[in-house]
Amino acid sequence: MFALARLAFFGFLVLSVLYVGVSIYSRLVRRRKLGKEWDTEIREGDRDAFIRAGLEDYDQSFRRKLILLIYIVPVVVIGLTVYLVNFY
Repeated sequence: MFALARLAFFGFLVLSVLYVGVSIYSRLVRRRKLGKEWDTEIREGDRDAFIRAGLEDYDQSFRRKLILLIYIVPVVVIGLTVYLVNFY
């Protein structure tokens, strides 16, 4: 039982670090794309306001929520593996 708690704790810790890293990387990529879009197509108004509005839209997007699969997929795979090993 203690081994399961230790696995859950360290697994959550590793997945949290991975989630934060992927989340920051994804936001930086989106910021870069918005900057390039403004530089090539728009060039009117405030560039920072355009990027800020684009990042606010990105925060509400489905793509942003897909990053939460970093927590779900490993837990399902480990659970499925444990089930298949023990009951088949």
